[in-house]
Amino acid sequence: MEYVRFGNSGLKVSKLCLGLWHLPPLKERDIYGVYKVDEEESIRIIKKAIDLGVNFIDTANIYHGTMQGPDYIHAGKAEEVLGKAIRGYDRESLVISTKVRGRMAPWPNGEGLSRKHIRWQIRESLRRLGTDYVDIYLMHRPDPSTPIEETLDALKDLVTQGLVHYVGESYFHPDDIQYIYEYSRSIHLPFIAMQEPYNLIERDIEKDKIPLAKKYGLGIMAYIPLAQGVLTGKYLNGIPEMSRASYVDEIRWRYLTPETLKAMREFHELAKELGVTDAQLALAWILRKSEELGVTIIPIIGVTSVAQLEDNLGSLDVKLSGDVMSRLEEISRMAKVNWEVRYDRVIKLNSP
Repeated sequence: MEYVRFGNSGLKVSKLCLGLWHLPPLKERDIYGVYKVDEEESIRIIKKAIDLGVNFIDTANIYHGTMQGPDYIHAGKAEEVLGKAIRGYDRESLVISTKVRGRMAPWPNGEGLSRKHIRWQIRESLRRLGTDYVDIYLMHRPDPSTPIEETLDALKDLVTQGLVHYVGESYFHPDDIQYIYEYSRSIHLPFIAMQEPYNLIERDIEKDKIPLAKKYGLGIMAYIPLAQGVLTGKYLNGIPEMSRASYVDEIRWRYLTPETLKAMREFHELAKELGVTDAQLALAWILRKSEELGVTIIPIIGVTSVAQLEDNLGSLDVKLSGDVMSRLEEISRMAKVNWEVRYDRVIKLNSP
């Protein structure tokens, strides 16, 4: 395993991060019709990742494991599973990130980025994780109803109390990042992370977020680096039973367009030519882009088996030539993803 500095901080993280947004599902559903999480397999995967040198693990308070958009009834499951998996490991050997913002209860203060909600949810996350602190605490989405200064001041208190080491954002408007960064510096809040969608066929952040990361020395945690499984080749011949697209409608209408499937066939042929798997090629592309762009970009891999985990880690040994990168650019342009990135503004609503 290789380790790199995360942005301009002193934090060292593995070049791949294990994400727990989606966990292995059981074929059994609960009383709400939601697939149950295969806890035994999930814990096996997490332990194997740690044993293979992955020290960076990402989750969120709202994550369940088999739901694309969890509800508060199912929220917290992923953190609980991670807490069980890391028992017996030296906590100081791990870098754990989690998030706050989503609805965790039905009452008025059951969601958001208010001081009240943040202080409640850090206690709940630490309880579920079975740890005393979180390494990186991310604002999961903007909260236009709360002044951003209130949010950042509350996060600074958590850092002062030793409950959080660093903080970051996910999916905030690019125009708001500068104010968030500068206000954080003014109160000595270690704001170091951006978690954004990034893969070969979804590259919007190259226009705005990556330049900001480079300007301010922020590290990027790239989620959906495999386009939710589309870049693994699993959907080239239909939708396999119990694959994510079999129970997540968004994947079908977002990615499985004729243009994208055609591009994925070209991608698959290139991977075969190089003697690597589709997933390894997709992840190796991100790692190469990180070098080219001069920004720390850590792909967050989501796997549902140990075999997938080991395959993904094989991307660290894949080196791509300039010619291959040019061919991948052509494939990227072929794809058509039905998704428009829209960000909520918070700064102009709540700050001078």
